[in-house]
Amino acid sequence: MAVAVEKQEPVQQLLKQGAEGKLYIGTYKGNRCLVKERFEKKYRHPALDRQLTRQRIKAEQKAFQRCAAAGLSTPALYGVDLEQRKIYMEYLERSRTAKEFIDELTATTPADALSESAQLKQLAEQIGHMVGVLHRNNLVHGDLTTSNMLLDPVEKGAEESVFPYRLVTIDFGLSHFSDNHENKGVDLYVLERAILSAHSQLPGLFGMILEAYREHNTNHCKETIAKYEEVRARGRKRTMVG
Repeated sequence: MAVAVEKQEPVQQLLKQGAEGKLYIGTYKGNRCLVKERFEKKYRHPALDRQLTRQRIKAEQKAFQRCAAAGLSTPALYGVDLEQRKIYMEYLERSRTAKEFIDELTATTPADALSESAQLKQLAEQIGHMVGVLHRNNLVHGDLTTSNMLLDPVEKGAEESVFPYRLVTIDFGLSHFSDNHENKGVDLYVLERAILSAHSQLPGLFGMILEAYREHNTNHCKETIAKYEEVRARGRKRTMVG
């Protein structure tokens, strides 16, 4: 069931616009928040577009709820407005994407020291844990990239942490519930391709992520890995054939 949303103040600052919608900084009950708006697709019949949009928003809402139940970090979901096609969620002002973090790390760390970077290993562990828990709970993200992962600063303990962040998963616009091993394998393949594309200087990063994934996905992990390898082989064949 959709969460009821009271009438909100007009959205303010456009942060990002993609093929599926716009992301704004707006307000929710007087507090700053992120507003995700799925705009109308003019090439669709209005009734079909409205139906598909409502389904997508509801699926995204359920993904937030399932992540919370599984103990994964996401922005807090404040509410949805199906009529206005909007999702209201927490704005993590101090966070940055995992992609930005990796880009900065590779720019400031000597190439021969990257593979031994404690920060990179911690990040890989957190990503592998997150994807493993998603798949253990039969949730397929659909768009796993380092741009869809936020690093939110946390307070350091008595021991100075080399990686004082929590990993926050975002953008569930393509997510769906599935116990199909191939769907999960495709999810892994999408992540691998995204990492190789965005972080080509770190060829070992996905391997570190996969190692942590195996530890945290206890729901038919071997079958999922086998399907990932099949999907990967098909992808390589298509690349070779052209």
